[in-house]
Amino acid sequence: MTATATATATAPVPAPAPVPKTKSRSHPRARLRRQRWKGLWRTAVVVVIGLLVNLPFLNAICTAFRQDGDIATSPFSFANGLTLSHFATVLSGSGYDFPRFLLNSAAIAFGTVVLVMLIAIPVSYSIVRLNFGGRWLLQSVTALRLIPAMFFAIPFFLMFSNAGLYDTVPALILANTFLNLPLAILIICGSINEVPIEIEEAATIDGAGVYRSLFSIVLPLLAPGLVAVAILVFLFSWSDYLFAVILSGSESTPVTVGAAFFVTSAGIAWGNVSAVVVVSVVIPLVFAIFAQKYLVRGLSAGALK
Repeated sequence: MTATATATATAPVPAPAPVPKTKSRSHPRARLRRQRWKGLWRTAVVVVIGLLVNLPFLNAICTAFRQDGDIATSPFSFANGLTLSHFATVLSGSGYDFPRFLLNSAAIAFGTVVLVMLIAIPVSYSIVRLNFGGRWLLQSVTALRLIPAMFFAIPFFLMFSNAGLYDTVPALILANTFLNLPLAILIICGSINEVPIEIEEAATIDGAGVYRSLFSIVLPLLAPGLVAVAILVFLFSWSDYLFAVILSGSESTPVTVGAAFFVTSAGIAWGNVSAVVVVSVVIPLVFAIFAQKYLVRGLSAGALK
């Protein structure tokens, strides 16, 4: 008993377990300050990237409002002040009918949008809902977009020349429709896939046919995708240069080809060229700004299920 008691008395007492340290929470004001600095840095990076991407257009704007002497002296000189003479020359005093060039570009762009919509909507619905051609047809149509446009330039020139459509606005509308149709079908197919098929099945039970389901039920739900297609087709058709320079002459000249008229053997009228660039870019830019939210929604259609 005595030995046992002695051993118990002399046994070492275990040390208490260490208390885990808790991370000190930062003050709410300090955390808010750090978040604010992060937001400022991100904004600064986005602004710098935006300036670098848009530097050519910003340079064109500056050049369009500068005197010819300042343009020849320095790329950033405004010593002689601002001027609107380049815009006046382009619109009325250059000897070229630039207002008609703008109207031709508008007619080509809007005509292409309408024709692409009339073809792409029923084709996309047939591929997705009626299984017409299956995935093979969609992949084949999309693959046309991967072929360089120059591959079709000479055949189009020969075809439209033999048909008597050379140097006409309808010829450029048909050429741009062929070029933009694969992209339109791809986007609209993605938008149709996002529409629940149960809605159309319920309409079919109520007696609606295929055309009634398409025009009364599906089309209103495809509005963001259709707006996205319209914006992209409009921008691509407006800025087309390859088909415009090959298929147009003096009657259907768009503004993209008209800008090259100031590049002559005597020199380049940089002020007038910049004025043409500004005028031709502002119109589609304003159109895209007002519809940008539909563009984002339409392009993301079908990306997430």
